[in-house]
Amino acid sequence: MRYLALLLIPNLAMISTTGCGYRLCDTESQIPTKIKTIILNSYDPYGPLTRAVKAELILNNVKLVDNAKDKNNMPLSLYIIGSSKNKISASVFQDGKTAEYQMILSVYAQVLISGKDYYPINVKVYRSFLDNSLTALAKDSEEDIILKEMHYQAAKKLVHRLITMYVEKTVTSSLNLKVKQQLSTASDARVLIT
Repeated sequence: MRYLALLLIPNLAMISTTGCGYRLCDTESQIPTKIKTIILNSYDPYGPLTRAVKAELILNNVKLVDNAKDKNNMPLSLYIIGSSKNKISASVFQDGKTAEYQMILSVYAQVLISGKDYYPINVKVYRSFLDNSLTALAKDSEEDIILKEMHYQAAKKLVHRLITMYVEKTVTSSLNLKVKQQLSTASDARVLIT
């Protein structure tokens, strides 16, 4: 009986979550159809952060276009202005040596929506890093791996903020336009009635 319950509960949970349309995060592309092409400019075009952002955009089926081609026809441009990496002490040993670092990767970017203005996007990624003074070589390679993961996480956050910024700015402007049209038709109707 116990075996049957242990077998039945996970299967029932799986069926109920798939039946209701529940999907795990990032299983489908969230990019709107209007921004399937984008201009990407960066302060370091061949750096690890730019490569991570390009990979994330390509993963979401976004076509990257050169800056010189059709600049006026593109609905969206992303400019990566800069990034900085900081390492601060999070904890220390009794002898005063650093036991744990907190690494902070900050990315500064701007989004240009055609027909609108520049909008800033700032992304920060935090990671903890244990400092073992006995393994100096392993510490450097571990730090490089953590930094690479931070670049990919920052790229994911940057693309997510890019999408939300675009949707927010375009939806609010279209809603404002519809409200103005409704107000003007309502005021025209009042004039005709009186």
